[in-house]
Amino acid sequence: MPDISVATLVMLCLAALVAGWIDAVVGGGGLLLLPALLIGLPQVSAAHVLGTNKAVAIVGTTGAAVTYARKAPVRVGTAVRIGLAALAGSMGGAFFAAGISSEVLRPVIMVVLLAVAAFVVLRPGFGTAAAASGPVGRVRTVTAIVLVGGGIGFYDGLFGPGTGTFLVLALTAVLHLNLVTASATAKIVNVCTNAGALAMFAYQATVLWQLAALMAVFNLAGGMLGARMALSRGAEFVRGVLLVVVFALVAKLAFDQWA
Repeated sequence: MPDISVATLVMLCLAALVAGWIDAVVGGGGLLLLPALLIGLPQVSAAHVLGTNKAVAIVGTTGAAVTYARKAPVRVGTAVRIGLAALAGSMGGAFFAAGISSEVLRPVIMVVLLAVAAFVVLRPGFGTAAAASGPVGRVRTVTAIVLVGGGIGFYDGLFGPGTGTFLVLALTAVLHLNLVTASATAKIVNVCTNAGALAMFAYQATVLWQLAALMAVFNLAGGMLGARMALSRGAEFVRGVLLVVVFALVAKLAFDQWA
């Protein structure tokens, strides 16, 4: 474990708590957690930051998935099939992530952050309106497995930020799920992507396990709380918070990259 100040450790734990909450409600907790690790651990390689991020995120995502599964209607069979494709994709992405430097990673994350922010601003109903429901055909199911599972899984292993949000959007569009069911399904798939990526990072010995264990406790608490709030209140109140966090992180990463 690297030498970390108490102030930095507190900041990382708080970031893990809020990230778990955001990820459970609308997805995208990695938009906060990964940049926070990059900011707090500038002396650590990008591979170790990515690996530690996965070790933290999988705990909170699992807690949120269990909370959702108890109360939300989820097509478990479909979710598992998408999840297995996502697991394979994330392992492939994590394999290629080992050679990425922080200098390359920061601009990519900034682009992803701005893209998500633009979508949320241009779509005021994002995260608040239920999508139309209906029967799902074989073509849509296969599309979800290959593109949503494999494609977003690869992205999650390679970079990660926004995976939960992308999963919710894709599952809603492809499978015509309502928001709560899409969020619940996304959590199951996200557990698989995190597991696949974490397995590869662990194999490559690029996980700061002591730091990850401490942050995971806070991420789990945030994830379970966020899932309960999403089930009872919906995601509208999170929209403003997500935008503030995204723009603040973009500004900070831009300062670190070019100042």
